[in-house]
Amino acid sequence: MLRIVDANLNRIGEGLRVLEDVARFILDDPDLSLQLKALRHDILPTDTGLRKRLIAARRADEDVGAFLDVSGEGERRDIAALVGANSRRIEQSLRVLEETTKMPRQEFGLDWEKLKDARFRVYELEQAITLKLSRRDKTERIAGVYLILDTESLKGRDGLEVTRIATRAGAHVVQLRDKTLPRGELLTLAENVRKVCAESGALFIVNDYLDVALASGADGLHVGQGDLPVAAARGLLPADKIVGCSAAVVEEAVRAREDGADYVAVGSIYESPSKSGTRLAGLETLREVRHRVSLPLVAIGGINEENAAEVMEAGADAVAVISAVLGAGDIEDACRRLTAKIGGNRQ
Repeated sequence: MLRIVDANLNRIGEGLRVLEDVARFILDDPDLSLQLKALRHDILPTDTGLRKRLIAARRADEDVGAFLDVSGEGERRDIAALVGANSRRIEQSLRVLEETTKMPRQEFGLDWEKLKDARFRVYELEQAITLKLSRRDKTERIAGVYLILDTESLKGRDGLEVTRIATRAGAHVVQLRDKTLPRGELLTLAENVRKVCAESGALFIVNDYLDVALASGADGLHVGQGDLPVAAARGLLPADKIVGCSAAVVEEAVRAREDGADYVAVGSIYESPSKSGTRLAGLETLREVRHRVSLPLVAIGGINEENAAEVMEAGADAVAVISAVLGAGDIEDACRRLTAKIGGNRQ
């Protein structure tokens, strides 16, 4: 029995260390890191007498399972798979110890109820880490052409077909923006646009309306300075959803980051033909924000094929466009040409 206890305690410690390092070095999440560290210290026994008994009973060279190969066991396709595999190791080992300590006359200094509580805690932590990794992956995909599907600018064209053409031609993100449709109709449109984006691997963002973003299963929400505050949106969105925020000055961008934004849209960079009355930020503000904010930056406002390259050189990770694509006679050609212009300048 000592060998069973020793092996499973080792698996738990190793697995928790992997999860802790993911939270610490990949997610940069101090709260999750602290929770995992505390759980590791709480589970692993500190009794030196028990530790000596476990080491004395260890016979690694005689372990019949040490060299058994299982198909796929040595493969981890990504960080999420790494987290899943190590979480299962921890959970299964906790269950083994839980059952072992229920047996009579087994004095290991372990409490089966405490082990059970720890197992359910690991289930929760695995979910939290997995959702935050998903959010991180979405954030990293904010790049290239960011199409704002403004329903007024469609001028009667089919929004779904426009989305299909634009994503096929290289748009990495599509944001649905509408100020006129009844909310029910907007939700139906959002659900359909999301499906088209999912087919091409593009991100789908809803502008302004948190309820539509949640109900449609969008990848995230975008808010302006006069909309729902970023901190409130972050608190209401699931952990795997992203939130972006518009900023015209450096202070707004910094505050958006501090409040939990996953990316910042800086603009208007130039005078915009699609939206009058916007505050002009310019390239210099974009450069200053790039210096102060490490989040992905989306440049917006008056960007087209002629000026997109200089916008990327100023620090943008993506360019948000409306007229440059929706105002073109050939949407696919316009999107491809814009993608080609910024392709070599992505940060």
